[in-house]
Amino acid sequence: MDDATRPSAPVLLAGIGGLYIAQSVIGGLTWTGLPAIMRDAGVSLDRIGLVSLIALPWVLKFLWAPAVERYRLPPSGRNRSGVIVLAGGMLSVLGLLVVGLFDPGDPLPIFLTLTLVAFAASTLDIACDGFAVQSLAERHHGWGNAAQVGGAYLGSALGGGLFLYLVSMSGWQLAAWAMAALLCLLGLPFLLGIARQLPEETRPHVPSLMAALKRPLLRRGLMTAAVYVVAQKLALGMIGPFLVDSGLDLAAIGLVNGMGSLFVGFGLALAGGLLVRLWGIRTVLILALALQAVCLLLFAAAGNVTVFPQPVLVALAIASSSAVLPLGFVALYAQFMRWSDPRQAGVDFTLFQCMDALVSIAGGMIAGQVAHLFGYCPFFAFAAMLPLAAIPLVARLADR
Repeated sequence: MDDATRPSAPVLLAGIGGLYIAQSVIGGLTWTGLPAIMRDAGVSLDRIGLVSLIALPWVLKFLWAPAVERYRLPPSGRNRSGVIVLAGGMLSVLGLLVVGLFDPGDPLPIFLTLTLVAFAASTLDIACDGFAVQSLAERHHGWGNAAQVGGAYLGSALGGGLFLYLVSMSGWQLAAWAMAALLCLLGLPFLLGIARQLPEETRPHVPSLMAALKRPLLRRGLMTAAVYVVAQKLALGMIGPFLVDSGLDLAAIGLVNGMGSLFVGFGLALAGGLLVRLWGIRTVLILALALQAVCLLLFAAAGNVTVFPQPVLVALAIASSSAVLPLGFVALYAQFMRWSDPRQAGVDFTLFQCMDALVSIAGGMIAGQVAHLFGYCPFFAFAAMLPLAAIPLVARLADR
């Protein structure tokens, strides 16, 4: 997309930022809010670990990403990103309305419905990522990364924080329906401000998986994503259940997730963008890995004592999931944006995200089983070793 047809940077960032927030509302509800609610309803840790399976569409979306990208960018004609966003958004809203009708103590119907929502959201994400990489001028890539990661944490604050608070105050059904209404509002800036202005273009390149996998930079990016994500995310799904078992109620956890994501997460996303410019991608990735190892070692210490100060647990939860993660993932997404081909950015960026989701699913299932069998202390101690082991590998794979 050339400068003559590209919407202004503020309009672009508002539109894609709203979509990233909406996707993260679904993710926060699923992977942060739901595990804590299930634990409060008496569901066992090993079954809670199965929540990770809801991410399967995010792992497999590379299979239909080329078809989505070819539809979005036809050989000639108008960019169809708005059509995909509208269809995926409507299916996501409908799914959350249905989820509100189920009992959180009986997770199977919720799992199945949220998997369908994940399919719709992941398909929408293909179009959103491709549009962002293709449309943002290179000088605005830093702001684009901040919109991705900052939007993710704002969405997590709403899906994992506000949602939990609403469940404790108004019940599961009204909370789920409130999230559905929120998705509608978040999609409007893109649909009204961008989708109606997309130009007619001619596109000689045909997006495909083969074209992506032939590129050495993309293969290097997949390995970087696998190593980094397993080191940073393995313990994430067990933090909520650990806080519940440590005596915090859902309202308190909701406030922790919400305030941590809203202020700390968003702030560290912006700081991460600045640090990437000042220090480079590799340095920020290594810093985030080292800080995550420290947080997880402190969680292991907390799991080894009968009584641990709850304010310290709250601070650790905020530091691990709302400070360290956004700091590192701004750098990781900046790397992905550099390694994506603008002619088929939806395919390339999707492959990176699928590796992220694949590792997250495997890690979430392992996390639930290890925590269930051995307890929180050994689990967090094991998880703390992974970031330390990943530092030399990331130092070799990432850009300076």
